[in-house]
Amino acid sequence: MATVDAKSGARRALQAAAILGLAAVIAVGLVSVVHDLAQPRIEASQRAERLAQLTSVLGGVRYDNDPLTDVTFVRDPELLGVDAALPVHRARLAGNPAALLFTAVAPDGYAGPIRLLVATDAEGKLLGVRVLSHRETPGLGDAIDERRSPWIRIFDGRSLADPPAERWKVRKDGGDFDQFTGATVTPRAIVGAVRNVLVYQQQHRDELFFAAPVAAVAP
Repeated sequence: MATVDAKSGARRALQAAAILGLAAVIAVGLVSVVHDLAQPRIEASQRAERLAQLTSVLGGVRYDNDPLTDVTFVRDPELLGVDAALPVHRARLAGNPAALLFTAVAPDGYAGPIRLLVATDAEGKLLGVRVLSHRETPGLGDAIDERRSPWIRIFDGRSLADPPAERWKVRKDGGDFDQFTGATVTPRAIVGAVRNVLVYQQQHRDELFFAAPVAAVAP
């Protein structure tokens, strides 16, 4: 009798294990199906978010291409702030140059490098600057973040001729750009980095616009 009960218990255990295994397979399958169905929407949402961030500095500049895919990579440690290939996205209207969107780095921030997005029009005028990432002091240096302060908009409409080259500095250094009360290093670093982007754009405008788009970072 005990043997029969043992065999019956073993069968029930096997059946329970089989049911659990089948349930797990079904669950995994359902998760996979849901993921596959949702993935296009997730990717579309992420793409829209990237495009919105990228084009937030274009102001009223019109374009009809896809700046996310119309991109080249450039390397200039002295002017772009880092020894790595950085993306430059292009905006065009009817095939004509409209704007350049640079990723650059201010390497000498108070708490470390500051990543920037800098947009210029086809003639080298600044359309806008935004901070992509930083580690500056909360409540002081983080005023570079547009969500904390409008300071970053002081670059809108500027160019290498406005102000003249010798005045592309913070006021404490004899220039035209405001610094923060009690904080000079951070704005000084950004003013210098933005000016360097304008210099790079001036030196390489044609090749930037006419370089073939690439899909990955240049070696």
